[in-house]
Amino acid sequence: MSTLDFKYMSTTVIVIIVVAVILVLWIAGSYNRFIRLINISKEAWADIEVQLKRRYDLIPNLVNTVKGYATHESTAFEKVSQARASAMGAKTAGEHSKTEAMLGQAITGLFGIAEAYPELKANINFLELQKELSDTENKIQAARRFYNGNVRDLNTGLQQFPGNVIGGMFKFGTMEFFDIPDDGVETKPVEVKF
Repeated sequence: MSTLDFKYMSTTVIVIIVVAVILVLWIAGSYNRFIRLINISKEAWADIEVQLKRRYDLIPNLVNTVKGYATHESTAFEKVSQARASAMGAKTAGEHSKTEAMLGQAITGLFGIAEAYPELKANINFLELQKELSDTENKIQAARRFYNGNVRDLNTGLQQFPGNVIGGMFKFGTMEFFDIPDDGVETKPVEVKF
């Protein structure tokens, strides 16, 4: 073996080692990026769940306050209770989207009942619950935007090349957005102002 053959072989080995190291570092970096995005998305979902729980905890107080003034509106109270139970039982973002839309409509109906009772609208407990619910709705919106932004980044990375290759290698999956479903019916946000 000549010196020239040895140099050529050692240069080839060095190039192969450098390419292999770069490839391993790139795969590790991509893997870590996806793990970070998944964890941030899970944390963002936990923030949504905290706000939803706060909302669920406010609803019975609101129903009881309205019941004190409008006892004959039992159908509306049942709708709110059923929608709340459905929303609390939702497991995925898609299920939450559907049940939260129903709950929002039920709460809107409850506030519609309150419109007919001026003494209820002036009740301090009702006004405080109204304020807390409005604040919670704003926090849910902010948490939802943060979650959906992180899910968008994760899903985009997993769907674009070469991220789809890394995602497939490690069996990473896309996550669901938390959106209000578009079922052809115009849904309005929960109004809590009088």
